[in-house]
Amino acid sequence: MIQINNLSKKYKNADAYSVHNIDLVIEEGEIFGLLGPNGAGKTTLISMLSSLLKPSSGSFSINGLDYRSNRNGLKQHIGIVPQEYALYPTLTAFENLSYFGGMYGLKGKSLTDGIENNLEILGLSDFANKKIKTFSGGMKRRINLIAGILHNPKVLFLDEPTVGVDVQSKNAIIEHLLTLNTGGTTIFYTSHHLNEAEHFCTRVAIIDNGELIVIGRPKSLINDQKGATNLEDVFLNHTGKALRDHA
Repeated sequence: MIQINNLSKKYKNADAYSVHNIDLVIEEGEIFGLLGPNGAGKTTLISMLSSLLKPSSGSFSINGLDYRSNRNGLKQHIGIVPQEYALYPTLTAFENLSYFGGMYGLKGKSLTDGIENNLEILGLSDFANKKIKTFSGGMKRRINLIAGILHNPKVLFLDEPTVGVDVQSKNAIIEHLLTLNTGGTTIFYTSHHLNEAEHFCTRVAIIDNGELIVIGRPKSLINDQKGATNLEDVFLNHTGKALRDHA
């Protein structure tokens, strides 16, 4: 579903590459987790794959469409749920979702039904006509997710989709994502929640300093690491325990 070849990104005036020579294949139906410290290159990579950021070199394709020659067509196949809330605070939940659904060409009954169905699944039906600025963090996260999946994308990019939310909201988001994946959506996910990634992802990769260090199924990576009992042990072994403050 996703084919990445020697993909790199170096920002203007930067001393080093943020992402360097990434080669990666993600199969259809995978839940693929990209893990790494602050500043490791996770958001840069996901931004390039979402066509939000132009690569410095290399190439990638999604569902057989090369980004250089089929950028507009590629965008119709993907959904994006960014780390920051991509919502208009003075509009209601329904108005926000109507706007984002319209951007993907949805309209009429199909759009309304899609909004209402997702709001119900994620426990937000009673708040459809409330302004986003009145919502809690967990509620905003759930609306943020709906905005990225209304058009039923083949590939869903998630950048820290459960950061800063309560346990109930986190559970609702993960359950809905698993349902989407069962229905055929390939998921590309970044997170600092290693326990969540260990149980959620079918395969994970650890990235540091813009380069992929290790890749595999969570259980296999844990079993292959001497003394490791969980994915956090594997992560720290490959990235070290030094603080990674990043501005």
